[in-house]
Amino acid sequence: MVINDYYSIGEASELLGKSKETLRRWDRDGKLNAVREPMSNYRVYKKEEIHSLLAVFDKDIKDEVDNTIIPINEYKVLELFAGAGGLAIGLEKAGIKCVALNEIDKWACQTLRENRPNWNVLEGDIKSFSFKKFKNKVDIVTGGFPCQAFSYAGKKLGLEDARGTLFYEFARVVNEVKPVICLAENVKGLKSHDKGNTLNGMLSILDEIGYNVTPVEVLKAIHYNVPQKRERIILVGVRKDIDTKYKYPKPHQKIYNLIDALKKGDLYEIDVPKSEGSKYPEHKKEILDLIPPKGYWRDLPLDLQKSYMGKSFYLGGGKTGMARRIGWDEPSLTLTCSPAQKQTERCHPDETRPFTVREYARIQTFPDEWKFMGSISQQYKQIGNAVPCNLGQEIGYSIISFLNKYYSNLIISEASISLDKAI
Repeated sequence: MVINDYYSIGEASELLGKSKETLRRWDRDGKLNAVREPMSNYRVYKKEEIHSLLAVFDKDIKDEVDNTIIPINEYKVLELFAGAGGLAIGLEKAGIKCVALNEIDKWACQTLRENRPNWNVLEGDIKSFSFKKFKNKVDIVTGGFPCQAFSYAGKKLGLEDARGTLFYEFARVVNEVKPVICLAENVKGLKSHDKGNTLNGMLSILDEIGYNVTPVEVLKAIHYNVPQKRERIILVGVRKDIDTKYKYPKPHQKIYNLIDALKKGDLYEIDVPKSEGSKYPEHKKEILDLIPPKGYWRDLPLDLQKSYMGKSFYLGGGKTGMARRIGWDEPSLTLTCSPAQKQTERCHPDETRPFTVREYARIQTFPDEWKFMGSISQQYKQIGNAVPCNLGQEIGYSIISFLNKYYSNLIISEASISLDKAI
């Protein structure tokens, strides 16, 4: 068996847009034939068979989605935990005005000020700020709060029970500002953390402060013009006095690959600019020199697999991100905060090195002119933590669509009341 000729169940699931359980069921029903990888006994699928299925699916694909929408008002957003501005850039591109951004990391704040001198950057710990002055001044509060667990304890969790966590601070600000809509994003794992109790606690807190939460979804960045297999959970709260329903952005059919990020094409008008980047230690470079594009540690000779992986070699799971070289014709795996981080490699397709800073930024769909401040490691950290700009833009369109409907209905309602009084 040549491993490079096969997809893992996770990769096949991603490409086909079907759950792993669906693939297992197709295997049982004889609709898709999996084989067992000799060393691990995991299901793998012939690439040619997956590509044949994709060709069949392509015939059924409808016209490409266009989520673009023009705001009927000037909509304003207050952003918390703003980082290097990935979500803010996306919302700005969609047509939403950023009124203020809060961020504690000094280098990220320098990045924001360097690129948008007109933005009101509130540098410092969110706990030290009151945001009451923004009440009736913004339509949206957003925040990619770092996830901190808190105890659910089998009861309806209240806002005070979450005190000391960063979600408490997010909810506090929403409660102070009372925007029409609030949006929080976090890692996919939040959905299953503590058997769902952590997320349920957050939902009960938003309910307590007066917000109905739209059914939570995990958005896959590859469906929103981002050449990266990044997944983020999205929590959207709509103020309870509002009947308008929020709808998530419709996913695009077109999937962009690494070549679209780094080379001239539909995403960028020029090849990726040259920039600084990290390097692998010599021992790691010697290992990754042996990995083909789209390959990973299982492409190594068995003795090197064992020595490189150590105890991980004997543990379950495919661990397909370890000693991984990305291929030109696939989206990148999710970027981490450190490109040379031990056993979560994202190696360049042709050269045995991590992606450079500008390559990192391209994969996250930052504009080439967006400058990152601080050391190289600080720049990687800012980019790796960011919401991909293009995903932010698509989310922005969905918020604008919601607000357009809300304000249109409000105008109609107020006109109707005025007419009734006149009569």
